Amino acid sequence: MQHSEKPLQIDIVSDVVCPWCAIGYSQLDEALKQTNTPFEIHWHPFELNPNTPAKGRNYREHIMEKYGNTAEDVQENRDRMTAAGAEVGFNFQFTDDFHTYNTFNTHQLLHWADQQGRMHDLKQALFIAHFVDNHNVGDSTVLADVAASIGLDRTEALAVIEDQRFAEDIRQSVQHSKQQGIQSVPSVIFNGRHLVSGAQGVENYKNILKQLADMPD
Repeated sequence: MQHSEKPLQIDIVSDVVCPWCAIGYSQLDEALKQTNTPFEIHWHPFELNPNTPAKGRNYREHIMEKYGNTAEDVQENRDRMTAAGAEVGFNFQFTDDFHTYNTFNTHQLLHWADQQGRMHDLKQALFIAHFVDNHNVGDSTVLADVAASIGLDRTEALAVIEDQRFAEDIRQSVQHSKQQGIQSVPSVIFNGRHLVSGAQGVENYKNILKQLADMPD
């Protein structure tokens, strides 16, 4: 495949507690590797469940209430996500007590990490913290620990959350995405104009990348 020297601009609107976001990114990452595509990724916040309490909610109960699913539906979907994740090396560890959490503070910490060029690294660490380690990714202590695990300043991470330093930035960014018509995640925008929604699978992403590479600048 021929590529221009200019890296592909990839904007991803997502939430840390969105399982298909973790799957979709892992699929896209594999497709980028297989196609040797030069790229730049920029993450943008989306609150999947903004009304979730600080202590979180049981994931099964939450999905049943939100979508009207049965417990069997939730388990089938969970099995499907686990299999899809395993195909691209993301190993979900769902349990009966698996929770979903409020991520407003999570996005503030990611915004702070972006100022240090570490947003992507923190995003991946938070996906692991939530879906593999089953940690409360809305809790300030957990967030500070995850930040410290990738070499960011733990004390400053706590301060960012305590003083709600980037609250308005997150509200504005979330609102901007909604105004652009984004209602679900993951939403991936290539070169600022080609929107792809949902986890597409490695082969589909490879086809998309090939089409983009063949387009004139």
